[in-house]
Amino acid sequence: MNLPWIDSPFFYQELEQSTLDSTTKEQVKHYAEKGYLIVDTELPESTFDRIVELLKPHYTSPRLQDAWNITPLVKDIAGCRKVLDMLRVLYRREPFPFQTLNFRVGSQQKTHSDAIHFYSVPERFMCGVWVALEDIDETNGPLHYYPGSHKLPFYNMSDISLAGSKEPGAYSQYLEYENFVQKLMEATGQKKEVFKVKKGQALIWSATLFHGGEPILREGSSRHSQVTHYFFSDCMYYSPLWSDMPVEKMFMRRPVNILTGEIIENKYLNEEIMGGTGLSPFTDYKQKIENSLRKLKRSLAK
Repeated sequence: MNLPWIDSPFFYQELEQSTLDSTTKEQVKHYAEKGYLIVDTELPESTFDRIVELLKPHYTSPRLQDAWNITPLVKDIAGCRKVLDMLRVLYRREPFPFQTLNFRVGSQQKTHSDAIHFYSVPERFMCGVWVALEDIDETNGPLHYYPGSHKLPFYNMSDISLAGSKEPGAYSQYLEYENFVQKLMEATGQKKEVFKVKKGQALIWSATLFHGGEPILREGSSRHSQVTHYFFSDCMYYSPLWSDMPVEKMFMRRPVNILTGEIIENKYLNEEIMGGTGLSPFTDYKQKIENSLRKLKRSLAK
């Protein structure tokens, strides 16, 4: 099926038939059922300490986007072999990092799903990886998440009676989305967990897992960490926050692979769908998709 195998209705059958060792099978099963997985990056501690030192002068807010432009050590975390190898197992496609966020303190961000910001066609080929650059406990604003919440339906802006394409690139409607998510967690009985973690450990989470930042209880405490967002090959990439699929408007992305500097073009069934970044009438892409399908059918008929 054209979706991550962890989301396939045939997942357990395929897992049983796979050649993965027993430990990896348990890890994959945990990710499929809970929506997250904790792994050790096995990167040297000096990498984390040096990133913290180098980025300190650059913060003008609690977070710093795409700091891999400042130091290649951020890119080293984004390209961590242990993480990339696990993503290949979990998604059975080639992952590529397209954004990093470095934090000096806890974000205290309200609960959300990354899928509202970054999503794909086919669905769910996106994930986040959160790496602790120092030991983090319940006092310095740790991450929280709701295990299993990734199995809830994906809700876009039109589902909560908002037109995402009304103000592309703006966040004026985002508060309403956050309020909806809080009510959703309560109504569906989701149970929150807090990520208390040692330096160098990573939390991989599904695009649709609901998560956020806990309050900072220890005044003046730091919470140095790095989030890297990953897409996977052979997809179309877009932002549901600024899209309205029912009226055929998509806010398209042309992500850059941080590790290679390559722009990753959108694809549909292995056919490139060329276009720019930003709000585009979906009818344009629908026509390109139809043309791609006709080419595919002709090649299969030969």
